[in-house]
Amino acid sequence: MGGVVVMGMVVSALAVVLVPWLWAALVKQVWRPRAVARAFAQQGVRGPRYHILLGNIREAKALMAKASGATLDRSSHDIVPRVLPHLHAWVSRYGKVFLWWKGSAPALCLANYDMVKRVLSDKTGLYVKLDMPPVLMSLMGKGLASAEGDDWARHRLVVHPAFAMDKIKMMTAAMAACVEDVVRAWEARIAAAATGEVTVDVGHQFWELTADVISHTALGSSYRQGKEVFLAQEELLLMVIANFTSVPIPGMRYLPTKANVLRWKLERKVRATLMAIIDERLAAAKEARGYGTDLLGLMLEANAGDGGQRLMSMNEIIDECKTFFFAGHETTAHHLTWTTFLLGTHPEWQQRLREEVLRECGGADVPLHADALNKLKLLTMVLYETLRLYGPATFIERQTTADVDLCGVKVPKGTVLTIPFVMLHRDEEAWGADASEFNPLRFQDGVGRAAAQPNALLSFSLGPRACIGQDFAMLEAKATLALILRRFAFEVAPEYMHAPAQFLTLQPMHGVQVVLKLLDS
Repeated sequence: MGGVVVMGMVVSALAVVLVPWLWAALVKQVWRPRAVARAFAQQGVRGPRYHILLGNIREAKALMAKASGATLDRSSHDIVPRVLPHLHAWVSRYGKVFLWWKGSAPALCLANYDMVKRVLSDKTGLYVKLDMPPVLMSLMGKGLASAEGDDWARHRLVVHPAFAMDKIKMMTAAMAACVEDVVRAWEARIAAAATGEVTVDVGHQFWELTADVISHTALGSSYRQGKEVFLAQEELLLMVIANFTSVPIPGMRYLPTKANVLRWKLERKVRATLMAIIDERLAAAKEARGYGTDLLGLMLEANAGDGGQRLMSMNEIIDECKTFFFAGHETTAHHLTWTTFLLGTHPEWQQRLREEVLRECGGADVPLHADALNKLKLLTMVLYETLRLYGPATFIERQTTADVDLCGVKVPKGTVLTIPFVMLHRDEEAWGADASEFNPLRFQDGVGRAAAQPNALLSFSLGPRACIGQDFAMLEAKATLALILRRFAFEVAPEYMHAPAQFLTLQPMHGVQVVLKLLDS
């Protein structure tokens, strides 16, 4: 009898614990998704069918796996079916605005410029960035790119002065010196080749180049220590790519798995390296030698403030270093790679740019100056057109912090908003019938007037969260291509396989092989 009573007590206790948990799970996994889908359907917004636990993740993975084996003709820039095949399939079926599911979380795809501009221009905090996965946080840190609210405003006060145009122009010589090292190496290889030409994978070359540029411009004399940070970040990036499509398991980040142990080790290495450099700068400032004129020095100076009261902690400064190390390196490397691909397949544009560079910047023996680079209008147009067709970010996401009315569509709190840049940049209503073609002349009246929609190029985002480093990135790209164009002619090699792929950023899956020939002096 006593055993029955005890068993009854145990069952009752379990019921007290399990019933609320089961009820919450039922609401989250069944009732709320059905209610959300029904509310959107009543507004004319539909999408693929919801599946308990996984949502549409399984279908998305299957479509991505199928698309990953495709190779495009090198003249085709219609890359959406390959890099975002799930969104492409659903847009074709349900329209530019549709509902899909990331697990049990509703996601609204916005391939509509009016909605996107409303979201990106918001200053009220209605649309925030999603929390980054732990591995990505290790790579980028919680810097300006991911901070929100008052933290974002405080970070911006510190970071913004370092990216002022007058400061960036002073870094042109350091940028050019890094590029000249690559140019000399290519010249030596061509001189040693019996055919008078060499084939190089420019993606790899630009990855190393942009690492050098950001090391010199961000850390000045400490650039060699900066390269250690890049090596650690490269390993973290590989971990991010490996987990790109996996579903996070709650609590897994805290377990001492092999991947987590390696991530923690790399995090410690990055932090220790950057902290040692920062300590040197702080000591120099105490001795009245200043913080330095590189990006880190300018940031530390702004952080000190007029009264010596620091706006950011040293951990936050380290996170900002992580952010601009990754953003200023990875994205610019791919921008240069894709621009070279486009110029290598459009020799008429390559020649036009070469003539402009020689006219405005002089020959190979003339040092580059920022003012001359700013006169390269055709090159600027090509760089913008590359960003339109092959921008590093194919999509971004935001999440609603309250129930909102988004251009007439009622969107509940917690909805993920998927903004597919790669689709918007090929929208024929905005860009015209040639939206999927390479046509830099569309930017001849400026980036803001290149499309029917004002400011339709979203590669640097827009509104208050627009990329703070866009002037730096554009100047670096101009300096690199100007120095290459006045020394080399190039074409895409026969072995190149056109297979753009989404791995955190848009990358050529098999690299970009280019045949280089030295121009007559």
